[in-house]
Amino acid sequence: MTTPDPARRQVHLVAHFPGVNSATVWSDPASGSQIDFASFRHFARTAERGLFDYVFLAEGLRLREHGGRIHDLDVAGRPATLAILAAMASVTRNIGVVGTLTSTFNEPTELARQLATIDHLSGGRVGWNVVTSPDAFHGANFRRGGFLPYAERYTRAEEFVALAKALWDSWEAGAILADREAGRFVDPERVHRVRHRGPQFDVAATSTVPRSPQGYPVIVQAGDSPAGRDFAAANAEIIFSRHTGYADGQQFYRDVKGRLPAAGRDEDSLLILPGASFALGDTDAEARERAREISLAQTSPQTAVAWVEAIWGRALPGLDPDGRLPDAEPGEGEQRQGQVSTRVEDRIARAAELRARAEAERLTVRELVAAETAHHTFVGSPATIAAEIDRYVQGRASDGFVLVPHLTPGGLDEFVDRVVPLLQERGVFRTEYAVDPVTGANPTLRRTLGLPEPQRPDSARYRPEGGPGDASAAESVPEDAAVPEEVPA
Repeated sequence: MTTPDPARRQVHLVAHFPGVNSATVWSDPASGSQIDFASFRHFARTAERGLFDYVFLAEGLRLREHGGRIHDLDVAGRPATLAILAAMASVTRNIGVVGTLTSTFNEPTELARQLATIDHLSGGRVGWNVVTSPDAFHGANFRRGGFLPYAERYTRAEEFVALAKALWDSWEAGAILADREAGRFVDPERVHRVRHRGPQFDVAATSTVPRSPQGYPVIVQAGDSPAGRDFAAANAEIIFSRHTGYADGQQFYRDVKGRLPAAGRDEDSLLILPGASFALGDTDAEARERAREISLAQTSPQTAVAWVEAIWGRALPGLDPDGRLPDAEPGEGEQRQGQVSTRVEDRIARAAELRARAEAERLTVRELVAAETAHHTFVGSPATIAAEIDRYVQGRASDGFVLVPHLTPGGLDEFVDRVVPLLQERGVFRTEYAVDPVTGANPTLRRTLGLPEPQRPDSARYRPEGGPGDASAAESVPEDAAVPEEVPA
């Protein structure tokens, strides 16, 4: 096994357990349960055996619907994120566990407490993928409904993250005394109440959880709009990107990393990891045939009908997914609720384009949708895929990838057994996890990712000059102060 080459950029790999959605083939005989913990355990341990950075979970707050019926275009049948993170951390020792949790329908104090707790229990291996979900479709599941204007979603997320960090930082070093003789467990002078008043939150809270082993959870973000990129440059340590094309990836990489200096950060403080699917074969030709078969299996009949109706901008009752495209011309309606619709500038021209392809290649509706939508990022032999991943990372099109296998829980096994050793032979992937050089402890997620540990705030910031403690200082914060000035971040 080759030692990692320090002169070459190292690859970061993440394993995504996708649940039931358009990326998975839950009906395949080799597919296991999406809920039984045995599936999560197998998946997490396989990723750890492959020395991946972390396991990643998406979140589905509401089952998707189309035409009043549930369908499988997004995460379905998934247990709650935090419980799975804690359970996976309990059966692994080194790999990180990262979950998607919305900043719109959670509360900062409670979510900060839950994440800090799991970070303690796991020895510092937790990350938080911050997502914004402002729409009424999701909001209908919560007491607020669709209360948050779209433009304010990142305003709320910024305030949410700043407040969470303030809570995570609110226990100073040395706050836990555990002095049996004196009968004192904590030093109240070193546990600080956080007082925050802002447009989204008005909170006075004292964290019940000390600062966690890695300072606080690694912050992940997936937004792609200009506001999302600014949010990422200011707050994120990982970006879960959609930019999987090489040139497109390089452009996104330059754009986002170019925003970091304005936020006082350097290039290495943020990693960009696009989501990527793969199809392996003994040869490239075999892999291409396998990719075609997987794409068709990933496209369910209801998914195919929903996609065509979104293009046509109208309901198409009776459309046979194994038949021809509709003869009816497109309309101008919105056919999807609560999810990103397929954007079409000219529906008539797009319909004509699809009809021409279907006729030329003799494709049914489902075959056409599979050909148009179900593309795999990496298709080839293990050597081909290892070389391509290496090319992306050396060319700064990414820092690695979030791999999405089409089968759970066994879809990652083949990649770990056949591609990871080739990346190691290239000297671009670790051959073991790096333990703490001082204590010998298992690595935190930050150590595995090569990210800096957040600096503790200067304790003087908690106290007014000459004052006895933080509480009076926090209470003296003016109500109209900006967020960073309101909290000891």
